Amino acid sequence: MKYTLLVSLLFFTFATQAQNKGPLENIVVTSQKGKTQVSAGENGELQVNVSPKDVRKYKAAGWVHYSDFGAEGDGKTDDINAIAATHAFANLHGLLVKADDGDTYYIGGKERTAIIQTDTDFGKAAFIIDDTEVQNRNASVFTISSGLQSFKLEKITSLKRNQEKIDATLPGPCLVTVTNSNVKHYIRFGLNQNNGSAQTDIFIVDKNGNVDKNAPIIWDFDQITQITALPIDEKPLKITGGRFTTIANKAESKYNYYSRNIAIKRSNVLVEGLEHRIMGEGDHGAPYGGFIYIGDCAYVTVKNTILTGHKTYSTIGAAGKPVSMGTYDLSASRSLNVSFVNCTQTNDINDSKYWGILGSNFCKNMLYDHCTLSRFDAHQGVANATIRNSTLGHMGINAIGSGMLLVENSTIRGRSIVNLRSDYGSTWQGELVIRNCVFVPADGKPITASLVSGSYSGQHDFGYTCYMPEKITIENLRIDDSGHPENYQGPAIFTNFNPEMTDNTYQEKFPYVKTKEVILRNVTTASGEAVRLSDNPFMFREVKVSTGQ
Repeated sequence: MKYTLLVSLLFFTFATQAQNKGPLENIVVTSQKGKTQVSAGENGELQVNVSPKDVRKYKAAGWVHYSDFGAEGDGKTDDINAIAATHAFANLHGLLVKADDGDTYYIGGKERTAIIQTDTDFGKAAFIIDDTEVQNRNASVFTISSGLQSFKLEKITSLKRNQEKIDATLPGPCLVTVTNSNVKHYIRFGLNQNNGSAQTDIFIVDKNGNVDKNAPIIWDFDQITQITALPIDEKPLKITGGRFTTIANKAESKYNYYSRNIAIKRSNVLVEGLEHRIMGEGDHGAPYGGFIYIGDCAYVTVKNTILTGHKTYSTIGAAGKPVSMGTYDLSASRSLNVSFVNCTQTNDINDSKYWGILGSNFCKNMLYDHCTLSRFDAHQGVANATIRNSTLGHMGINAIGSGMLLVENSTIRGRSIVNLRSDYGSTWQGELVIRNCVFVPADGKPITASLVSGSYSGQHDFGYTCYMPEKITIENLRIDDSGHPENYQGPAIFTNFNPEMTDNTYQEKFPYVKTKEVILRNVTTASGEAVRLSDNPFMFREVKVSTGQ
Protein backbone atom coordinates (compact mmCIF):
# COMPACT_ATOMS: atom_id res chain seq x y z
CA MET A 1 0.00 0.00 0.00
CA LYS A 2 2.81 2.39 0.81
CA TYR A 3 4.47 1.64 -2.56
CA THR A 4 1.24 2.41 -4.42
CA LEU A 5 0.87 5.67 -2.56
CA LEU A 6 4.38 6.79 -3.44
CA VAL A 7 3.86 5.99 -7.13
CA SER A 8 0.70 8.08 -7.21
CA LEU A 9 2.52 10.90 -5.43
CA LEU A 10 5.34 10.83 -7.97
CA PHE A 11 2.76 11.03 -10.77
CA PHE A 12 1.08 13.96 -9.04
CA THR A 13 4.38 15.82 -8.76
CA PHE A 14 4.99 15.39 -12.48
CA ALA A 15 1.46 16.44 -13.39
CA THR A 16 1.57 19.48 -11.14
CA GLN A 17 4.87 20.68 -12.53
CA ALA A 18 3.58 20.16 -16.06
CA GLN A 19 0.44 22.23 -15.62
CA ASN A 20 1.83 25.11 -13.57
CA LYS A 21 3.95 27.70 -15.34
CA GLY A 22 6.05 29.14 -12.55
CA PRO A 23 8.28 27.34 -10.06
CA LEU A 24 6.54 29.10 -7.19
CA GLU A 25 3.36 27.19 -8.03
CA ASN A 26 5.05 23.77 -7.90
CA ILE A 27 3.97 21.54 -5.06
CA VAL A 28 5.58 18.24 -4.10
CA VAL A 29 3.50 15.87 -1.96
CA THR A 30 5.33 13.07 -0.14
CA SER A 31 4.50 10.57 2.58
CA GLN A 32 6.38 10.24 5.86
CA LYS A 33 5.75 9.27 9.45
CA GLY A 34 4.58 11.89 11.90
CA LYS A 35 2.04 14.64 11.36
CA THR A 36 1.16 16.59 8.26
CA GLN A 37 3.65 19.37 7.52
CA VAL A 38 3.82 22.11 4.88
CA SER A 39 7.03 24.00 4.13
CA ALA A 40 8.50 26.09 1.31
CA GLY A 41 11.91 25.35 -0.15
CA GLU A 42 14.50 27.95 -1.11
CA ASN A 43 13.31 27.94 -4.73
CA GLY A 44 9.72 28.52 -3.63
CA GLU A 45 8.67 24.89 -4.15
CA LEU A 46 6.06 23.83 -1.63
CA GLN A 47 6.80 20.62 0.27
CA VAL A 48 3.77 18.79 1.64
CA ASN A 49 4.48 15.82 3.90
CA VAL A 50 1.46 13.72 4.87
CA SER A 51 1.65 10.65 7.07
CA PRO A 52 0.07 7.41 5.76
CA LYS A 53 -2.26 7.47 8.77
CA ASP A 54 -3.53 10.94 7.84
CA VAL A 55 -3.90 9.92 4.21
CA ARG A 56 -6.19 7.08 5.25
CA LYS A 57 -8.15 9.38 7.58
CA TYR A 58 -8.74 12.07 4.96
CA LYS A 59 -9.69 9.56 2.28
CA ALA A 60 -12.14 7.85 4.62
CA ALA A 61 -13.78 11.20 5.44
CA GLY A 62 -13.95 12.24 1.78
CA TRP A 63 -12.75 15.78 2.44
CA VAL A 64 -9.96 17.89 3.91
CA HIS A 65 -9.98 21.23 5.74
CA TYR A 66 -7.44 24.02 5.39
CA SER A 67 -6.71 23.60 9.11
CA ASP A 68 -5.60 20.00 8.40
CA PHE A 69 -2.64 21.46 6.51
CA GLY A 70 -1.73 24.13 9.03
CA ALA A 71 -3.93 27.11 8.16
CA GLU A 72 -4.32 29.35 11.20
CA GLY A 73 -7.45 31.18 10.01
CA ASP A 74 -6.75 34.04 12.40
CA GLY A 75 -6.89 36.82 9.82
CA LYS A 76 -3.23 37.71 10.40
CA THR A 77 -1.06 34.71 9.53
CA ASP A 78 -0.48 34.28 5.79
CA ASP A 79 -2.29 31.03 5.03
CA ILE A 80 -1.70 30.76 1.26
CA ASN A 81 0.82 27.91 1.58
CA ALA A 82 -1.58 25.86 3.70
CA ILE A 83 -4.46 26.61 1.33
CA ALA A 84 -2.43 25.64 -1.75
CA ALA A 85 -1.19 22.47 -0.03
CA THR A 86 -4.74 21.46 0.93
CA HIS A 87 -5.90 21.71 -2.67
CA ALA A 88 -2.82 19.89 -3.97
CA PHE A 89 -3.54 16.93 -1.71
CA ALA A 90 -7.26 17.02 -2.48
CA ASN A 91 -6.54 17.06 -6.23
CA LEU A 92 -4.36 13.98 -5.87
CA HIS A 93 -7.01 11.96 -4.04
CA GLY A 94 -10.21 13.43 -5.49
CA LEU A 95 -11.35 14.90 -2.16
CA LEU A 96 -13.68 17.77 -1.36
CA VAL A 97 -12.03 20.83 0.21
CA LYS A 98 -13.78 22.63 3.04
CA ALA A 99 -12.86 25.93 4.61
CA ASP A 100 -13.37 26.13 8.36
CA ASP A 101 -16.55 28.12 9.07
CA GLY A 102 -15.80 31.19 11.15
CA ASP A 103 -12.13 31.31 10.21
CA THR A 104 -10.57 34.28 8.41
CA TYR A 105 -7.75 33.41 6.05
CA TYR A 106 -5.23 36.14 5.34
CA ILE A 107 -3.52 35.92 1.95
CA GLY A 108 -0.54 38.23 1.53
CA GLY A 109 1.36 39.23 -1.59
CA LYS A 110 3.41 36.03 -1.92
CA GLU A 111 3.48 34.49 -5.40
CA ARG A 112 1.53 31.29 -4.82
CA THR A 113 -1.52 29.97 -6.68
CA ALA A 114 -3.83 27.36 -5.20
CA ILE A 115 -4.91 24.95 -7.95
CA ILE A 116 -8.51 23.75 -7.55
CA GLN A 117 -9.54 20.54 -9.32
CA THR A 118 -12.14 19.21 -6.87
CA ASP A 119 -15.37 20.54 -5.37
CA THR A 120 -14.63 23.29 -2.86
CA ASP A 121 -16.86 24.69 -0.13
CA PHE A 122 -15.57 28.03 1.14
CA GLY A 123 -18.65 28.09 3.37
CA LYS A 124 -18.96 30.99 5.78
CA ALA A 125 -15.21 31.51 6.01
CA ALA A 126 -13.68 34.90 5.22
CA PHE A 127 -10.66 35.49 2.98
CA ILE A 128 -8.61 38.69 3.07
CA ILE A 129 -6.51 39.17 -0.08
CA ASP A 130 -3.94 41.88 0.60
CA ASP A 131 -2.73 43.51 -2.62
CA THR A 132 -0.72 46.32 -1.04
CA GLU A 133 2.58 44.47 -1.61
CA VAL A 134 2.39 41.85 -4.34
CA GLN A 135 5.29 39.85 -5.76
CA ASN A 136 3.52 39.05 -9.03
CA ARG A 137 0.33 40.92 -9.94
CA ASN A 138 -0.33 38.39 -12.74
CA ALA A 139 -0.52 35.39 -10.40
CA SER A 140 -4.05 34.29 -9.54
CA VAL A 141 -4.83 33.40 -5.93
CA PHE A 142 -6.96 30.43 -7.03
CA THR A 143 -7.05 28.74 -10.43
CA ILE A 144 -9.82 26.27 -11.19
CA SER A 145 -8.18 24.02 -13.74
CA SER A 146 -8.72 20.81 -15.64
CA GLY A 147 -6.60 17.71 -15.36
CA LEU A 148 -7.13 17.27 -19.11
CA GLN A 149 -4.50 18.53 -21.54
CA SER A 150 -4.99 20.45 -24.78
CA PHE A 151 -3.47 19.19 -28.02
CA LYS A 152 -2.82 20.53 -31.50
CA LEU A 153 -4.98 19.69 -34.53
CA GLU A 154 -2.34 19.33 -37.21
CA LYS A 155 -4.46 18.54 -40.29
CA ILE A 156 -6.76 21.57 -40.31
CA THR A 157 -5.34 24.44 -42.39
CA SER A 158 -8.45 26.55 -43.07
CA LEU A 159 -12.02 27.12 -41.84
CA LYS A 160 -15.17 28.73 -43.20
CA ARG A 161 -17.79 30.79 -41.40
CA ASN A 162 -20.69 28.52 -40.31
CA GLN A 163 -18.72 25.40 -41.27
CA GLU A 164 -20.60 22.46 -39.74
CA LYS A 165 -17.81 19.91 -39.32
CA ILE A 166 -14.03 19.82 -38.97
CA ASP A 167 -11.75 17.02 -40.13
CA ALA A 168 -10.83 15.54 -36.77
CA THR A 169 -11.56 12.50 -34.63
CA LEU A 170 -11.45 13.45 -30.96
CA PRO A 171 -11.53 11.66 -27.59
CA GLY A 172 -14.83 13.39 -26.76
CA PRO A 173 -16.38 16.87 -26.82
CA CYS A 174 -13.65 19.49 -27.13
CA LEU A 175 -13.23 23.23 -27.03
CA VAL A 176 -11.38 24.27 -30.19
CA THR A 177 -9.43 27.54 -30.31
CA VAL A 178 -8.09 28.79 -33.63
CA THR A 179 -5.96 31.82 -34.53
CA ASN A 180 -4.47 33.37 -37.63
CA SER A 181 -1.78 35.82 -36.56
CA ASN A 182 -1.48 37.11 -40.14
CA VAL A 183 -4.92 38.75 -39.97
CA LYS A 184 -5.76 41.49 -37.48
CA HIS A 185 -9.25 42.14 -36.14
CA TYR A 186 -10.56 44.66 -33.58
CA ILE A 187 -8.09 47.36 -34.62
CA ARG A 188 -9.13 49.74 -31.90
CA PHE A 189 -9.95 53.39 -32.54
CA GLY A 190 -9.80 56.29 -30.09
CA LEU A 191 -7.92 57.07 -26.89
CA ASN A 192 -6.99 53.40 -26.35
CA GLN A 193 -6.08 52.79 -29.99
CA ASN A 194 -4.04 49.73 -30.90
CA ASN A 195 -2.99 47.58 -33.85
CA GLY A 196 -5.62 44.92 -33.25
CA SER A 197 -5.66 41.27 -32.20
CA ALA A 198 -4.94 38.13 -34.16
CA GLN A 199 -8.01 36.66 -35.85
CA THR A 200 -9.50 34.35 -33.21
CA ASP A 201 -12.40 31.94 -32.92
CA ILE A 202 -13.50 29.40 -30.34
CA PHE A 203 -16.14 26.71 -30.69
CA ILE A 204 -17.26 23.30 -29.41
CA VAL A 205 -17.09 20.08 -31.41
CA ASP A 206 -18.18 16.56 -30.57
CA LYS A 207 -15.94 13.49 -30.88
CA ASN A 208 -16.69 13.27 -34.60
CA GLY A 209 -15.80 16.89 -35.27
CA ASN A 210 -19.36 18.22 -35.60
CA VAL A 211 -19.54 21.90 -34.62
CA ASP A 212 -22.13 22.91 -32.01
CA LYS A 213 -24.70 24.91 -34.01
CA ASN A 214 -25.48 27.09 -31.00
CA ALA A 215 -21.97 28.55 -31.11
CA PRO A 216 -20.97 28.50 -34.79
CA ILE A 217 -17.68 29.41 -36.41
CA ILE A 218 -17.97 33.15 -37.07
CA TRP A 219 -14.93 33.90 -39.27
CA ASP A 220 -13.39 32.65 -42.50
CA PHE A 221 -9.86 31.42 -41.84
CA ASP A 222 -7.91 31.33 -45.10
CA GLN A 223 -4.87 30.39 -43.07
CA ILE A 224 -4.38 29.02 -39.55
CA THR A 225 -1.28 29.67 -37.46
CA GLN A 226 -2.48 27.74 -34.41
CA ILE A 227 -5.39 25.44 -33.64
CA THR A 228 -5.79 23.47 -30.41
CA ALA A 229 -8.45 21.26 -28.84
CA LEU A 230 -9.10 21.05 -25.10
CA PRO A 231 -11.29 18.14 -23.90
CA ILE A 232 -14.32 19.34 -21.97
CA ASP A 233 -14.69 18.00 -18.43
CA GLU A 234 -17.98 16.13 -18.25
CA LYS A 235 -18.25 16.08 -14.47
CA PRO A 236 -19.46 19.40 -13.00
CA LEU A 237 -17.20 21.15 -10.50
CA LYS A 238 -18.83 23.22 -7.72
CA ILE A 239 -17.32 26.14 -5.85
CA THR A 240 -19.62 27.39 -3.10
CA GLY A 241 -19.66 30.12 -0.46
CA GLY A 242 -16.81 32.30 0.71
CA ARG A 243 -16.65 35.92 1.80
CA PHE A 244 -13.70 37.51 0.04
CA THR A 245 -12.29 40.99 0.66
CA THR A 246 -9.59 42.54 -1.50
CA ILE A 247 -7.39 45.20 0.11
CA ALA A 248 -6.79 47.27 -3.02
CA ASN A 249 -3.36 47.86 -4.49
CA LYS A 250 -1.67 51.25 -4.15
CA ALA A 251 0.24 51.01 -7.41
CA GLU A 252 0.64 53.77 -9.97
CA SER A 253 -2.43 54.36 -12.13
CA LYS A 254 -1.20 52.70 -15.31
CA TYR A 255 -2.45 49.79 -17.41
CA ASN A 256 -0.73 47.24 -15.16
CA TYR A 257 -3.69 44.96 -14.53
CA TYR A 258 -3.88 42.93 -11.32
CA SER A 259 -5.02 39.32 -11.60
CA ARG A 260 -5.22 38.49 -7.90
CA ASN A 261 -8.38 36.56 -8.45
CA ILE A 262 -10.22 33.31 -8.88
CA ALA A 263 -9.42 32.21 -12.43
CA ILE A 264 -11.74 29.63 -14.00
CA LYS A 265 -9.93 27.72 -16.73
CA ARG A 266 -11.99 24.53 -16.68
CA SER A 267 -15.28 23.75 -18.40
CA ASN A 268 -18.47 22.78 -16.57
CA VAL A 269 -18.08 24.88 -13.42
CA LEU A 270 -20.66 26.36 -11.02
CA VAL A 271 -19.69 29.18 -8.66
CA GLU A 272 -22.47 29.83 -6.15
CA GLY A 273 -22.94 31.97 -3.06
CA LEU A 274 -19.62 33.78 -3.23
CA GLU A 275 -19.20 37.36 -1.99
CA HIS A 276 -16.46 39.79 -2.98
CA ARG A 277 -15.86 43.20 -1.44
CA ILE A 278 -13.13 45.80 -1.85
CA MET A 279 -11.54 48.05 0.74
CA GLY A 280 -8.69 50.54 0.85
CA GLU A 281 -9.20 52.22 -2.52
CA GLY A 282 -7.48 55.63 -2.43
CA ASP A 283 -6.88 58.39 -4.94
CA HIS A 284 -4.81 56.18 -7.24
CA GLY A 285 -4.29 52.52 -8.05
CA ALA A 286 -3.73 50.04 -10.87
CA PRO A 287 -6.79 48.43 -12.51
CA TYR A 288 -8.07 44.90 -11.96
CA GLY A 289 -8.72 42.26 -14.61
CA GLY A 290 -11.66 40.66 -12.80
CA PHE A 291 -11.92 38.96 -9.40
CA ILE A 292 -13.82 36.17 -11.14
CA TYR A 293 -12.00 35.58 -14.42
CA ILE A 294 -13.39 33.03 -16.89
CA GLY A 295 -11.04 32.02 -19.69
CA ASP A 296 -10.69 29.32 -22.36
CA CYS A 297 -13.59 27.19 -21.15
CA ALA A 298 -17.30 26.49 -21.61
CA TYR A 299 -20.45 25.96 -19.52
CA VAL A 300 -19.63 28.22 -16.58
CA THR A 301 -22.32 29.63 -14.28
CA VAL A 302 -21.83 32.25 -11.59
CA LYS A 303 -24.94 32.22 -9.38
CA ASN A 304 -26.28 33.97 -6.27
CA THR A 305 -23.06 35.95 -6.05
CA ILE A 306 -22.37 39.42 -4.62
CA LEU A 307 -19.68 41.47 -6.34
CA THR A 308 -18.22 44.97 -6.08
CA GLY A 309 -17.43 47.58 -8.72
CA HIS A 310 -13.92 49.04 -8.66
CA LYS A 311 -13.14 52.71 -8.33
CA THR A 312 -12.28 54.36 -11.65
CA TYR A 313 -8.78 55.79 -12.08
CA SER A 314 -7.36 57.63 -15.09
CA THR A 315 -4.06 57.47 -16.96
CA ILE A 316 -2.56 58.60 -20.26
CA GLY A 317 -3.87 56.38 -23.06
CA ALA A 318 -2.23 55.18 -26.28
CA ALA A 319 -3.28 58.40 -28.04
CA GLY A 320 -1.35 60.48 -25.49
CA LYS A 321 -4.45 61.88 -23.80
CA PRO A 322 -6.05 61.21 -20.39
CA VAL A 323 -8.37 58.24 -20.34
CA SER A 324 -10.38 56.40 -17.67
CA MET A 325 -9.09 52.88 -17.13
CA GLY A 326 -11.42 49.92 -17.33
CA THR A 327 -11.24 47.85 -14.15
CA TYR A 328 -13.43 44.82 -13.52
CA ASP A 329 -14.78 42.45 -10.93
CA LEU A 330 -16.06 40.07 -13.62
CA SER A 331 -14.15 39.17 -16.75
CA ALA A 332 -14.49 36.56 -19.50
CA SER A 333 -12.27 35.75 -22.45
CA ARG A 334 -12.49 33.06 -25.14
CA SER A 335 -15.31 31.32 -23.33
CA LEU A 336 -18.64 29.84 -24.37
CA ASN A 337 -21.98 29.48 -22.62
CA VAL A 338 -21.19 31.76 -19.68
CA SER A 339 -24.13 32.62 -17.39
CA PHE A 340 -24.47 35.10 -14.55
CA VAL A 341 -27.62 34.32 -12.57
CA ASN A 342 -29.00 36.33 -9.65
CA CYS A 343 -25.81 38.37 -9.25
CA THR A 344 -25.70 41.78 -7.56
CA GLN A 345 -23.08 44.29 -6.48
CA THR A 346 -22.42 46.03 -3.19
CA ASN A 347 -22.10 49.55 -4.58
CA ASP A 348 -24.70 51.67 -6.37
CA ILE A 349 -25.06 50.50 -9.98
CA ASN A 350 -25.66 54.14 -10.98
CA ASP A 351 -22.62 55.63 -9.22
CA SER A 352 -20.20 56.70 -11.97
CA LYS A 353 -17.24 56.72 -9.55
CA TYR A 354 -17.16 52.97 -10.08
CA TRP A 355 -16.37 51.33 -13.41
CA GLY A 356 -18.78 48.91 -15.05
CA ILE A 357 -18.45 45.54 -13.46
CA LEU A 358 -18.01 43.21 -16.49
CA GLY A 359 -15.59 43.13 -19.40
CA SER A 360 -15.37 40.34 -22.01
CA ASN A 361 -13.57 39.36 -25.22
CA PHE A 362 -14.04 36.59 -27.80
CA CYS A 363 -17.03 34.98 -26.05
CA LYS A 364 -20.22 33.29 -27.26
CA ASN A 365 -23.62 32.77 -25.66
CA MET A 366 -23.35 35.07 -22.65
CA LEU A 367 -26.29 35.48 -20.27
CA TYR A 368 -27.43 37.84 -17.52
CA ASP A 369 -30.52 36.50 -15.74
CA HIS A 370 -32.01 38.17 -12.63
CA CYS A 371 -28.90 40.34 -12.24
CA THR A 372 -28.60 43.88 -10.88
CA LEU A 373 -25.25 45.11 -12.15
CA SER A 374 -23.75 48.33 -13.49
CA ARG A 375 -22.80 47.02 -16.93
CA PHE A 376 -22.81 44.29 -19.52
CA ASP A 377 -19.92 44.63 -21.92
CA ALA A 378 -18.40 42.83 -24.90
CA HIS A 379 -15.18 44.45 -26.11
CA GLN A 380 -13.74 42.22 -28.81
CA GLY A 381 -16.98 40.63 -29.87
CA VAL A 382 -19.63 38.34 -28.48
CA ALA A 383 -21.67 35.92 -30.57
CA ASN A 384 -25.17 35.84 -29.06
CA ALA A 385 -25.93 37.60 -25.78
CA THR A 386 -29.05 37.66 -23.61
CA ILE A 387 -29.97 40.07 -20.82
CA ARG A 388 -33.25 39.14 -19.13
CA ASN A 389 -35.05 39.83 -15.86
CA SER A 390 -32.24 42.22 -14.95
CA THR A 391 -31.45 45.83 -14.08
CA LEU A 392 -28.44 47.50 -15.71
CA GLY A 393 -26.89 50.64 -14.23
CA HIS A 394 -25.03 53.71 -15.44
CA MET A 395 -22.85 51.97 -18.03
CA GLY A 396 -25.71 49.95 -19.46
CA ILE A 397 -25.31 47.41 -22.26
CA ASN A 398 -22.20 47.80 -24.41
CA ALA A 399 -21.57 45.28 -27.14
CA ILE A 400 -20.21 44.51 -30.54
CA GLY A 401 -20.45 41.13 -32.18
CA SER A 402 -22.84 38.93 -34.09
CA GLY A 403 -25.89 36.72 -33.85
CA MET A 404 -28.82 37.53 -31.55
CA LEU A 405 -28.66 40.30 -28.95
CA LEU A 406 -31.77 39.87 -26.80
CA VAL A 407 -32.83 42.24 -24.02
CA GLU A 408 -36.08 41.30 -22.28
CA ASN A 409 -37.99 41.89 -19.05
CA SER A 410 -35.27 44.28 -17.92
CA THR A 411 -34.73 47.85 -16.76
CA ILE A 412 -31.90 49.77 -18.40
CA ARG A 413 -30.56 52.93 -16.75
CA GLY A 414 -27.71 53.75 -19.13
CA ARG A 415 -27.56 56.54 -21.69
CA SER A 416 -29.08 54.21 -24.28
CA ILE A 417 -30.58 50.73 -24.20
CA VAL A 418 -27.75 49.29 -26.28
CA ASN A 419 -24.47 51.05 -27.02
CA LEU A 420 -22.59 49.61 -29.98
CA ARG A 421 -18.98 50.28 -29.00
CA SER A 422 -17.49 52.92 -31.29
CA ASP A 423 -13.88 51.95 -30.52
CA TYR A 424 -14.51 48.64 -32.30
CA GLY A 425 -16.68 49.96 -35.15
CA SER A 426 -20.16 49.93 -33.57
CA THR A 427 -20.74 46.61 -35.29
CA TRP A 428 -23.42 43.98 -34.72
CA GLN A 429 -23.81 41.48 -37.54
CA GLY A 430 -27.19 40.02 -36.71
CA GLU A 431 -30.40 40.94 -34.96
CA LEU A 432 -31.39 43.05 -31.93
CA VAL A 433 -34.57 42.33 -29.97
CA ILE A 434 -35.76 44.52 -27.07
CA ARG A 435 -38.89 43.16 -25.42
CA ASN A 436 -40.92 43.98 -22.28
CA CYS A 437 -38.41 46.50 -20.95
CA VAL A 438 -38.24 49.83 -19.13
CA PHE A 439 -35.67 52.40 -20.23
CA VAL A 440 -34.74 55.21 -17.82
CA PRO A 441 -32.27 57.35 -19.82
CA ALA A 442 -29.15 58.16 -17.79
CA ASP A 443 -30.98 57.15 -14.60
CA GLY A 444 -33.36 60.08 -15.01
CA LYS A 445 -30.82 62.81 -15.79
CA PRO A 446 -31.89 65.41 -18.39
CA ILE A 447 -30.53 64.01 -21.65
CA THR A 448 -31.92 63.52 -25.13
CA ALA A 449 -32.37 59.78 -25.19
CA SER A 450 -31.55 57.34 -27.96
CA LEU A 451 -32.39 53.66 -27.94
CA VAL A 452 -29.34 52.50 -29.92
CA SER A 453 -26.11 54.49 -29.69
CA GLY A 454 -22.70 54.34 -31.31
CA SER A 455 -20.39 56.22 -33.65
CA TYR A 456 -18.96 55.38 -37.06
CA SER A 457 -17.04 57.72 -39.38
CA GLY A 458 -16.25 55.21 -42.12
CA GLN A 459 -12.63 56.41 -42.18
CA HIS A 460 -10.99 53.78 -39.91
CA ASP A 461 -10.18 50.17 -40.79
CA PHE A 462 -11.25 47.96 -37.88
CA GLY A 463 -10.09 44.82 -39.68
CA TYR A 464 -13.61 43.74 -40.71
CA THR A 465 -16.76 45.07 -42.33
CA CYS A 466 -18.88 46.90 -39.77
CA TYR A 467 -22.61 46.29 -39.52
CA MET A 468 -25.57 47.71 -37.70
CA PRO A 469 -28.14 45.14 -36.58
CA GLU A 470 -29.89 44.05 -39.77
CA LYS A 471 -33.24 43.94 -38.01
CA ILE A 472 -34.27 45.63 -34.77
CA THR A 473 -37.48 44.61 -33.00
CA ILE A 474 -38.68 46.70 -30.05
CA GLU A 475 -41.92 45.69 -28.38
CA ASN A 476 -43.61 46.60 -25.10
CA LEU A 477 -41.06 49.25 -24.19
CA ARG A 478 -41.76 51.97 -21.62
CA ILE A 479 -39.40 54.96 -21.86
CA ASP A 480 -39.28 56.99 -18.65
CA ASP A 481 -38.02 60.26 -20.16
CA SER A 482 -39.84 62.45 -17.65
CA GLY A 483 -36.54 64.15 -16.70
CA HIS A 484 -35.91 65.37 -20.25
CA PRO A 485 -34.13 68.67 -21.10
CA GLU A 486 -35.78 71.77 -22.55
CA ASN A 487 -36.61 71.75 -26.29
CA TYR A 488 -36.82 67.97 -26.11
CA GLN A 489 -38.18 66.41 -29.28
CA GLY A 490 -38.57 62.86 -28.03
CA PRO A 491 -36.33 59.82 -27.93
CA ALA A 492 -34.53 58.74 -31.10
CA ILE A 493 -34.19 55.17 -32.30
CA PHE A 494 -30.62 55.91 -33.41
CA THR A 495 -28.18 58.43 -32.02
CA ASN A 496 -26.27 60.55 -34.57
CA PHE A 497 -23.67 57.95 -35.55
CA ASN A 498 -21.88 60.33 -37.96
CA PRO A 499 -22.65 64.08 -37.74
CA GLU A 500 -20.59 64.72 -40.90
CA MET A 501 -22.75 62.45 -43.05
CA THR A 502 -25.54 64.86 -43.96
CA ASP A 503 -25.72 64.36 -47.75
CA ASN A 504 -24.34 62.24 -50.59
CA THR A 505 -21.05 64.14 -50.76
CA TYR A 506 -19.73 62.31 -47.70
CA GLN A 507 -17.67 59.27 -48.69
CA GLU A 508 -16.94 56.34 -46.36
CA LYS A 509 -13.62 54.60 -47.06
CA PHE A 510 -15.01 51.62 -45.16
CA PRO A 511 -18.79 51.63 -45.73
CA TYR A 512 -21.12 50.91 -42.81
CA VAL A 513 -23.85 48.33 -43.47
CA LYS A 514 -26.95 50.02 -42.08
CA THR A 515 -30.03 48.54 -40.44
CA LYS A 516 -32.68 47.46 -42.95
CA GLU A 517 -35.74 47.31 -40.71
CA VAL A 518 -36.97 48.54 -37.33
CA ILE A 519 -40.23 47.18 -35.89
CA LEU A 520 -41.86 49.16 -33.07
CA ARG A 521 -44.76 47.67 -31.14
CA ASN A 522 -46.31 49.32 -28.07
CA VAL A 523 -43.50 51.78 -27.36
CA THR A 524 -44.61 54.51 -24.93
CA THR A 525 -42.94 57.54 -23.36
CA ALA A 526 -43.49 59.33 -20.05
CA SER A 527 -42.97 62.67 -21.83
CA GLY A 528 -45.72 61.96 -24.32
CA GLU A 529 -43.31 62.65 -27.19
CA ALA A 530 -43.25 60.17 -30.03
CA VAL A 531 -40.21 58.06 -30.85
CA ARG A 532 -38.39 59.49 -33.87
CA LEU A 533 -35.76 58.11 -36.22
CA SER A 534 -32.60 60.13 -35.44
CA ASP A 535 -30.97 63.55 -35.24
CA ASN A 536 -29.40 62.42 -38.53
CA PRO A 537 -32.34 61.36 -40.71
CA PHE A 538 -30.17 61.36 -43.84
CA MET A 539 -27.87 58.61 -42.55
CA PHE A 540 -30.85 56.37 -41.77
CA ARG A 541 -33.06 57.41 -44.67
CA GLU A 542 -33.26 53.88 -46.10
CA VAL A 543 -34.24 52.22 -42.81
CA LYS A 544 -37.78 50.85 -42.95
CA VAL A 545 -39.63 51.65 -39.70
CA SER A 546 -42.94 49.90 -39.07
CA THR A 547 -45.33 50.09 -36.13
CA GLY A 548 -48.23 48.00 -34.91
CA GLN A 549 -48.72 44.28 -35.49
